[in-house]
Amino acid sequence: MSLTENLINFEKKILLACERAGRPRSEVTLIAVSKVFPVSCLIEAYHAGARDFGENYVQEFESKFSEAKELPGARFHFIGHLQSNKAKRAAEIFHCIQTVDSLKVAQRLNEGPHPIDVFLEVKLSEEGSKAGIHPDELSELIQGVRQMPNLNLRGLMTIPPWSEDPEVARPYFVRLRNLAANHNLKELSMGMSQDFEVAIQEGSTMIRVGTAIFGKRIKP
Repeated sequence: MSLTENLINFEKKILLACERAGRPRSEVTLIAVSKVFPVSCLIEAYHAGARDFGENYVQEFESKFSEAKELPGARFHFIGHLQSNKAKRAAEIFHCIQTVDSLKVAQRLNEGPHPIDVFLEVKLSEEGSKAGIHPDELSELIQGVRQMPNLNLRGLMTIPPWSEDPEVARPYFVRLRNLAANHNLKELSMGMSQDFEVAIQEGSTMIRVGTAIFGKRIKP
C-alpha cells in the first residue's frame, strides 16, 4: 500500500480505538514519525492529511527544514534524546520538544528565540537504553521548567519496553497518567504503532507512529 493508504487506514484504527475507549477522536493527536525518511515522504504524508511530525535528530531535520517549514499548519516535534549542546538549535526549528529530561536542557531551550512547547520524558523502564528523568526527580524539574518564560509545559512522555504484546506497555502508561495527574498536567505523549490502542485506553493525548505510516525504516 502507498503511504497515503497507510495513513488513511491508520486513521480508521485510531477512530475505532477512541470509540472503544469512549473518547472523541479530537482528544488524540497523531504524530507521524518521519525520522530517517526523506522530506518527500513527510510532504506526501502532509498532503494525505498529517499535520504533526516527529523527528529524532536535530541535524537530520535541519536538512529537511527549508522545505518542511513551507507546509502551512505543519508542526514538528523533537522526540529523540536531546543533547544540551543542540538544544538551542532545536528550539529554533521545532515547535515542540518532547524529551526534556534535565534542567540543563530546559535552560538551553529557554534561551531560544521564541516560546516552545515541551514535554518531560520520564524513565519508567529499567532498560539502560531508555532515557528520561527518574520519577523521584520529576517534581524538581517541573518546578524549574514552570519558571522558564519561553517554555510551555504541556505534559509528560514515556517509552515503555518494546514488546509485540501491547499489554506489556499498559502499567507504564497507567503510571505516567498518574504522575501527570499528581502534577496537574493534562497531556500524555505515549503509544506507538504496536501499542497505541492501549495508550488511548489509558488516556494518551499524543501517539507517535512511524512504521504503520511510512513503512520499515530505509537503511542508509
